[in-house]
Amino acid sequence: MTGSSLPIDAHVHVWDLELHDYAWLGPQHGGLYASFSPVQALEALTSCGVGTAVLVQAEDSAAETAYLLAVADRHPWVAGVVGWLPLADPEATAAALEDLLRNPRFCGVRHLVHADPRPDLLDSAPVRDSLRQVAAAGLPLDVPDAYPRHLEQAGRLAEEVADLVVVIDHLAKPPLGRPEMGEWRAQLRRVAQRPSTVAKVSGLRSPGAPYTVEAVRPAWDAALELFGPDRLMFGSDWPVTVPEDAHGPVGYRPTFEVLAALVGELTVDEQRSVWGETARRVYRLR
Repeated sequence: MTGSSLPIDAHVHVWDLELHDYAWLGPQHGGLYASFSPVQALEALTSCGVGTAVLVQAEDSAAETAYLLAVADRHPWVAGVVGWLPLADPEATAAALEDLLRNPRFCGVRHLVHADPRPDLLDSAPVRDSLRQVAAAGLPLDVPDAYPRHLEQAGRLAEEVADLVVVIDHLAKPPLGRPEMGEWRAQLRRVAQRPSTVAKVSGLRSPGAPYTVEAVRPAWDAALELFGPDRLMFGSDWPVTVPEDAHGPVGYRPTFEVLAALVGELTVDEQRSVWGETARRVYRLR
């Protein structure tokens, strides 16, 4: 790490199973099926010298977004919140957006497109209308787990709503070590051709697959070539992508250290971009 400021983790989750449903999360997820508090998140961040983080929604509900904003109001280490909007309903989006913009920590929008049964969600006219409102408000859209279902749609969205910043979470979930890597790269290249797109180097751990510098390098090298360091940002995806037997603060370090080794190969200015400057710019963090 370089520079005088501490890194920003652009992708962290906290959740309370007593407050929200998280329909995607269940006992089959082992140690991940638990509540993860802001205190635990801070311990994880500080264990690796990370100074602040962006909290990202993990449930498509106004209630969870309100919870994250309340966490941000109480915890100075939270730099911003990427929350949810009812994008399929432009009128409801307008009303919710007006309310959420009153909170300066609200810095971006995300919908769990990979868990949504509508295959053409990002191409639909109502969602496009809502996202034009999001763009007019100066907010970016995070697109999670975009490959293979939504990466091409994300590219079309970036082209047709030109003033919307589109954030590709987790490098769109590259199929590391599998034959589909070529197709993933080709789709990601088309997205990266739009200057309004950025990507998070995050969420690259997959169950049963190796997570090492060399295992991750093909995705990292592709992202670096296609986006450049000034359109990449570091994110841990804590607590989702940590070793299955080490959730909590202990599990943050193995994920962090692999990415730190790759980022450390860049120049000083390039490292500053990935460690925080891209996130500050995209999310307009104070």
